[in-house]
Amino acid sequence: MAEDKNEVKKMFPHLLRELEGSDNKVSIDGVRANAAEAEKNDIDPEEIMLAQAEAAVPDKFRHYNPTVVDFIRRCDNDAQAEEIVAYMEKRGELTKEEASEVRAQLKKEGLRSFGCKKEDGYYFYQSGLC
Repeated sequence: MAEDKNEVKKMFPHLLRELEGSDNKVSIDGVRANAAEAEKNDIDPEEIMLAQAEAAVPDKFRHYNPTVVDFIRRCDNDAQAEEIVAYMEKRGELTKEEASEVRAQLKKEGLRSFGCKKEDGYYFYQSGLC
């Protein structure tokens, strides 16, 4: 037994000091006699953490899919907005009619007619994460 302790002391001196010390002791206040009852009432720590994280994050933007207006509101000039419209039209996310309506509004009323500029971190601030 003494030889084993000396080997452990050589290999894990800090661990042995922690085990022998009294600073890191945890008292056991109760014991459950029925193992099945204990497992039934046991709560998984990961489930608790997941539930707390979900409760902390608002669902405001969950499954949110930005529209052409959301992308245009990030633009600095008309050329960038036109590029967004062309790209979304090419991908089929905008019909030709929708794209022409957006272009007409852009030409007639200007870039900021779609709303004020969305700065970096906009969605984080809106959802309360920042």
